[in-house]
Amino acid sequence: MPLKLGPAGVPLSCKGRTIVEGMDDITVLGLDAMEVQTVRTIQPQHFDQYWQAGILSWKSDFEMNMHGPYYAELLGSKRERNRTLSKMETSLQAGKIINARHLTFHVGPYGEYEPGAEANEQVANVMAGVVERVREVWGDEEEEEDYYAFPWVHESEPSLVGVETSGRQELWGTVEEVLEVCNHVEGTVPVLNMGHIHARGHGRLRTSEDYAELFDQARETYGGSTFYCHFAGVEHRMGNALHYTQIKKSDLKFEPFAEYLAEEGDWMDITIISDSPLLEHDAMYMLQHYDKARQRLLEIKARDERRAKLAAQQGIDPEELKRKEEEAAAARKAQLTGEVEEKPKKETAKKAPAKGKAGKSSGLISFDDSEDEDDVF
Repeated sequence: MPLKLGPAGVPLSCKGRTIVEGMDDITVLGLDAMEVQTVRTIQPQHFDQYWQAGILSWKSDFEMNMHGPYYAELLGSKRERNRTLSKMETSLQAGKIINARHLTFHVGPYGEYEPGAEANEQVANVMAGVVERVREVWGDEEEEEDYYAFPWVHESEPSLVGVETSGRQELWGTVEEVLEVCNHVEGTVPVLNMGHIHARGHGRLRTSEDYAELFDQARETYGGSTFYCHFAGVEHRMGNALHYTQIKKSDLKFEPFAEYLAEEGDWMDITIISDSPLLEHDAMYMLQHYDKARQRLLEIKARDERRAKLAAQQGIDPEELKRKEEEAAAARKAQLTGEVEEKPKKETAKKAPAKGKAGKSSGLISFDDSEDEDDVF
């Protein structure tokens, strides 16, 4: 399973604060992806950085991605939609320069539409136009002179247009809506923001079975195997995401997701971006838990193979051998527990009776202070 992991933006620990230096730091950390944030606008002076990042990405196995404007109104009036498309156009241009594999976009409020087929059809039409525009921006393969500075245009496929799930009830972007649009528009990919899905589902993602259900739904509806995910802790209330937080402080945990990816994720080509306030630190946290889950899986497979080999040698069923091993382990544990309980307890020394000055018993009546403490003469 191809898995890419990285932060949303230049790492917090990066001293240079440029995209290329951020890519170097991410690689040193053992990560291999990055999402460039163009959530408000793109400054022309950044294009030189974008081109350098594109060259570095093309010559290495580093995956670059780009996030378009957060504030979108694709279901609004014609004027609002055109204003959003104008912002998206700059992201498309920058995406080509940076060699972005994914371009992620929000849809925005439902506007005049009600949730349902009509709104989904409108979004699908808009996204089909965006996909076509991406292919135009990447250009014709025959125009080699125009794209001499961008060799990846001839080597790679155009960027995939990502449609992101939303984290609030008034915004278009439930899992069902995103998967339906991506199923109908070639060149798009669902962007599964786990924090948004968790919040909108009132704490939906808690176990590995919950993630299995989510991706089974995606496989049945979307049909593809390429996914782009955002992951971060999230504070939520009444089905709405309030803000991102670090993973350890959220009820959205990565361990169940890592367990699912290790056990059942071989069929996916997936990129996970850390949206956490800790950026690369939580990205490393996710990578460590994924590696641990894979290691546990390998240990289980090795144990099962050993058991099957021993069972074949003894001519018994592997399940019967497993039962015998469990019984032997339980017996050893019980024996060890019994030995600990049988150890004699250290007895405390008793006090000798009080003696007189000559070392003998004084013969006087002694009173125990622990009794009748409340008596007053």
